[in-house]
Amino acid sequence: MDRRIKFRHLDAFSAIARASSFKAAAQQLNLTQPAISKTLKELEEILGVVVMKRSRAGVSLTPEGDVFLQFAEQSTTALRHGLRSIQATSSGAGHLRVGALPSVASSLLPDVVLRFAATSPDTLIEIHEGPHNDLTAQLRSGGLDLVVGRLGSFDTMTGLSFQQLYAEEVVIVANPQSRATQITNFAALDGFRVLYPPKNSAIRPLVARMLIAQGVPLFHNRIETASPAFGRAVTAADPDTVWVISKGVVAEDIAQGRLVPLKLDMTQTLGAVGIMSRAEEVPSVATRAFSKLLNTVCAQTTGML
Repeated sequence: MDRRIKFRHLDAFSAIARASSFKAAAQQLNLTQPAISKTLKELEEILGVVVMKRSRAGVSLTPEGDVFLQFAEQSTTALRHGLRSIQATSSGAGHLRVGALPSVASSLLPDVVLRFAATSPDTLIEIHEGPHNDLTAQLRSGGLDLVVGRLGSFDTMTGLSFQQLYAEEVVIVANPQSRATQITNFAALDGFRVLYPPKNSAIRPLVARMLIAQGVPLFHNRIETASPAFGRAVTAADPDTVWVISKGVVAEDIAQGRLVPLKLDMTQTLGAVGIMSRAEEVPSVATRAFSKLLNTVCAQTTGML
């Protein structure tokens, strides 16, 4: 990058391009029109090309300007984000907002958050649990810094990147006293009330595809829910209910014998669990540290990889 190009050149260029007006851009940047016009002229001299066409109708980008605009705005956004991260670190304070899908909220995250709090005591961390669509929407809009959980369908990942931590199956669990523990085929599930993942759940497409492959229609006697608290309470209380859920949500219940996984082949539901973040954005110091810790804990935990 030419060292003669400064923040003021890129800010002026971006403001003029977005406003299509020297006057409006000058007001936005608290400059005079001659000053912002001079700044743009300096940028064009440095670049050696004309990036703006001036006319009585206003200002418009040349083809060269259109190309340069996206890189100019990406550069200034990344630099300012980096400066804010450094300032937050140097001031001894930070803020990290993490979205957690139910499959990791009770299994992976508690250990990671406690370790992070011990090493970064001045960083305020928020944990928001919810369904996949809601969390990725908040991430995309800037309301969350990252989301940890199952990889969703393609349409929910627009503008986001994904780093896999481990793979996880869906399980079907029941009360230990339930006669469902004796079934050996998916069709037999139709004799029970089925707690089934709702349409906005990351595991729904995987479960639906598996059942279609087995020739099993969508269960008529079902309750659709993404609530771990509701699913756990109903399944533990009612031996005629089975619950279709990510293994991470009920891993402790299975280990303690409160719920029992049915003896059905669920390998077709194996899916990636990982870190979702905004694509093309430089992460903050706190976000990078938390992501690194997630990778470390997963690598150290037996059965996570």
